[in-house]
Formats: sequence, structure tokens, C-alpha cells
Amino acid sequence: MVAQEFTVDLHAPLAFQVGHLGEAYDQWVHQPIVCKESPRFFKSDFCEFLTRTVWWAIPVVWLPVVCWSISRSVLMGCTFPQVAVMVPSGMFIWTLLEYIIHRFLFHIKTKSYWGNTAHYLIHGCHHKHPMDGLRLVFPPAATAILCIPQARSGAVDGPALFGGELLGYIIYDCTHYYLHHGHPSINSARNLKRYHMNHHFRIQTLGFGVTSSFWDWILETLPPKI
Repeated sequence: MVAQEFTVDLHAPLAFQVGHLGEAYDQWVHQPIVCKESPRFFKSDFCEFLTRTVWWAIPVVWLPVVCWSISRSVLMGCTFPQVAVMVPSGMFIWTLLEYIIHRFLFHIKTKSYWGNTAHYLIHGCHHKHPMDGLRLVFPPAATAILCIPQARSGAVDGPALFGGELLGYIIYDCTHYYLHHGHPSINSARNLKRYHMNHHFRIQTLGFGVTSSFWDWILETLPPKI
């Protein structure tokens, strides 16, 4: 009962407030506030800085790593036909990872203090403030930690596969930003934007694909047509 009566002060740092919502957190976080202002998460300016990332930092930081990974495979003896297979394969693998992470991690149900806090920092903040342009892409420091295990692959085609996965991630994050802040003029992009906005503002428990609806179709999580 205490958790349900807790009221979040949107004018104070949010990160350590949301945990007090308990079971009411899930309902609160899926009631979006549509504004382009970036809410404050932490009192610490340094911690706050780490939570904000401009979209163009993603290709600037990670495209050189993609090129390095692919060239590493070549230098290790991987042939160009092999590279031509492994890079698209990595990109395709990413589309499945994108779906799995979004559905089973980003939309996990939490009610404990630290569970709510962690979920809010990872993805809940994006659903609460979907137009916050500085918290739409994943901070490079966090991505680097997740990349370390794959980047150390010893197989000759491993780096090329990893490069493809990383390229898929870059496309995903840039596409995600564009769907929120861009104004697409071609039908396919407009349809994808509509599809993703439907996930945010209509049925948040379906439509987990961002770059495409392919895995939603395969795994039967397509939202009903409007």
C-alpha cells in the first residue's frame, strides 16, 4: 500500500525515486510523457553526463571498430568470399538479438526497489520519456562492456561476424533515433515509424522489432492492425 501511494517528483532526480513505486512501477513507466526535455536522473553531474548520448556518437565510435574487426579477419586469413558471408550473417544475428533483448530484458516485469531502478535506467526511462533525444541510443561505454567477450574470438571469421553484428547494432540505434525524431518521406520508413510509435503509445506489450517486424511475425508478437 505504501508503494502505491508513492508519488514521483518529476522535478527531482528520478533514478532513485522510481524503485519506491513497487508494483505500481510498471503502470507508471508505461504512461509516457511526450516532451523533448531531458529529465534529470542523478544529483551527480558526472553520473548524469554518463546517461546522455548524442545519436551521432554511435557511428563515430563504432564504425571504426567494425572496419577494424573485418580487417582483422582478413589479416588472419579469412577470404573475401567468407567475409562477404560472415558480415551479413552477423547483421542478421543482430536482428534476432535486437528482438530478444527488447522483449525479454527491456520489458521484464519488476516490482522490487532495485529491479525497478535498474529497469528504469536500462529502458523504462525511454518509455516514460520517449522523445528524450539524449537517452535514445545506448551509451558507448556500456556497449563496450557487452562487446568484450565477442571481440576476443580466436576464429579467423569470428571478427568479421562480430563486425557484422556491430554494424547491425549501429543501424538499429540510428534507425531507432530516426523513428522518434525523423520525418520519413517514403512509405516503408513511414510504416516503420508508425509501427514503432504503436509500440510506445498503443500496445507496449507487442511489436518489439525496431528495424523491422520480421521477428514479431515469426514469433507471433505482431500487434493488431489499426
